[in-house]
Amino acid sequence: MSASEAPARLYLVRHGETVESGDGRCIGRTDRPLSAAGRESAERLAPMFAGLSLAAVYSSPLDRAVATARPVAAASGLTPICLESLAEIDFGVFEGRTFAEIAASDVELYERWMAAPTTVRFPGGESYADLKTRALTAARDIVCRHRGASVLAVSHGGPIRAIVADVLEIPDRSLFRIEVAHASVTLIEWWDNRPVLRGLNWRSPRDLD
Repeated sequence: MSASEAPARLYLVRHGETVESGDGRCIGRTDRPLSAAGRESAERLAPMFAGLSLAAVYSSPLDRAVATARPVAAASGLTPICLESLAEIDFGVFEGRTFAEIAASDVELYERWMAAPTTVRFPGGESYADLKTRALTAARDIVCRHRGASVLAVSHGGPIRAIVADVLEIPDRSLFRIEVAHASVTLIEWWDNRPVLRGLNWRSPRDLD
């Protein structure tokens, strides 16, 4: 990409709230529908991108992400393209269990997880390093495919946080100092393959002006 060309703009959207949001449960690859509030927030996203001429809309294949992506894609005459690499971390045997249940049954692993969350591999699932590798690969592949264009990708807190941390060169140990709200928009622009964070946790159409 030459300096005279427009940047590639990647809008990262975290899916809307689910019924279980905030109840202290490991919902990674477990499919859960959006709550009523989550569906409303997904519908409100569509007008935010009106007039941006999105080249494509990508989504994690999980139901909560696809349901969030659908209104925006439809408003732009597009269909969400599902990418497994945009999915949330796989908690393995911990899927669907509460933090309290895990703390009681897997004391040593739970303590390591709480002390250094990015160093733990979940039994039968993934580590943060696995998630980070595939999330960064997904972002770079999308940008290379749509140079100079605006693209939206609906994902989850984990992958979006990993991408933002990489752009800002934030070490893994400080990852959870980044908050990514449900149904929020993060904008990263790539100039000559150099990413620049333009916005985080946008929730209003005015943010995209």
